[in-house]
Amino acid sequence: MQEGQNRKTSSLSILAIAGVEPYQEKPGEEYMNEAQLSHFKRILEAWRNQLRDEVDRTVTHMQDEAANFPDPVDRAAQEEEFSLELRNRDRGAQTDQKDREDAEESGR
Repeated sequence: MQEGQNRKTSSLSILAIAGVEPYQEKPGEEYMNEAQLSHFKRILEAWRNQLRDEVDRTVTHMQDEAANFPDPVDRAAQEEEFSLELRNRDRGAQTDQKDREDAEESGR
């Protein structure tokens, strides 16, 4: 239960930093009306921007850390680290693409 609470707080903190306040539902309001769709789009944009920032940091980190290690074990460790970072970057790109598709679909 505590883990779920931490996750909720973390998501809210990220959104607050991005300038997106939690949506305040109005009594009798229809689900996913124009105001809610607009709010949802702002959330998706904030997350997309965060993912892009993380991708930029990953690329910069990989460029800064690139070294030609003479020891095969050190080289393998660095390549594995880069592989994990690239995998995470690809996941972020896939999430970004899905977010854009969802935003387009909700805009119809």
